[in-house]
Amino acid sequence: MASHRKARPTGARIAGIRTPALATAALTSVALLSQTANAAPSAEPRPSIEAVSKKVDDLYHQAETATEKYNATREKTAEQRERVDTLLDDVARRTEKLNTAREELGSFAAAQYRTGASAPDTATLLLADNPQDYFDQTQLMSRLTTRQKAAVDDYITEQAATTRKREQATRSLESLTASQKALKTSKATVQHKLTEARSLLSKLNAEEKARLAAIEKKKREQAAAKAAELARQQAAAEKAAQQQSSSGTTTGTASDSASGSSTGSTGSTATGSSSKAAEALAFARAQIGKPYVWGATGPDSYDCSGLTQAAWKAAGVSLPRVTYDQVNAGTTVALADARPGDLVFFYDDLSHVGLYIGDGMMIHAPKPGAYVREESIYYDGTSAIHSVVRPA
Repeated sequence: MASHRKARPTGARIAGIRTPALATAALTSVALLSQTANAAPSAEPRPSIEAVSKKVDDLYHQAETATEKYNATREKTAEQRERVDTLLDDVARRTEKLNTAREELGSFAAAQYRTGASAPDTATLLLADNPQDYFDQTQLMSRLTTRQKAAVDDYITEQAATTRKREQATRSLESLTASQKALKTSKATVQHKLTEARSLLSKLNAEEKARLAAIEKKKREQAAAKAAELARQQAAAEKAAQQQSSSGTTTGTASDSASGSSTGSTGSTATGSSSKAAEALAFARAQIGKPYVWGATGPDSYDCSGLTQAAWKAAGVSLPRVTYDQVNAGTTVALADARPGDLVFFYDDLSHVGLYIGDGMMIHAPKPGAYVREESIYYDGTSAIHSVVRPA
């Protein structure tokens, strides 16, 4: 079929017979292309240093949240692995006992065969899919000796118990596999957040890094001022309590004499708690300068909850591994009543914890790239304090 398209004009004709409209369009296109070539390439504006600072802080916070989830999952995984190992050991022991019981029944079956029985009852039992059903349908038990009956009972008991334990071990293995997958996800999340934060910081030039340092310094100064204010409030409250106590000394002495040594007992308990707190603080101070490493529990590095756990362990008090559980491992007190050794928790997600040392200050493992240090409990420049807990 012939084409209905018009024939393409020759090159000479195109060059020699260009219409004014086509020429104008061509010139316009050339001008636009020239402007585009000469223009600077478009790019997103660089974020402000304040925005970078906030973004980095947010990323570190997210990383710490993921770290606590990682720690919790790792603890759960360790417990599940131990449970699975125990179950598998139990299954192995029960399987051995089952084999012993089967061997004893086998000896009875062989004896029946030697006597000329056409269908040894014991052999039929061993080949049955469900030995109990076999017993329900026969009169075997009436024909067995006491010893044989005991062997059959042992076999059935061990077979049922071993089956149950195998099923339990299978379920535990499935749960362990799920926990290991969650652990891998949590670890990847932490690493991703840290990489993103480091990437942001690496793109700053010298001037921007100096400005960022100035912002951080200002935040520390503001945090120190708030800590000093809290220290003044606590000192004033303590002074008022002492004055009130002094004014009631005479009445209190008479009351103590009448009631025996109950006050002395309470004082002894308070002294014991204070002593443990002092031991925890002494340990924490000895860790100052060691690096924050997510998931670490010492002795060379710590994350936030790893440090508080280790500090109170040194005082003979066992704390759970993660912040979500540590917050429930003691008595909650008001911030105004905080005493040295108390745990200070931060953020609604309880992703950070420090050890209070008094005067609005604490010892904590702050974040990746930082070291264990003394710092204001208002270190992040916000009102992020969640609660205060006294472990002992």
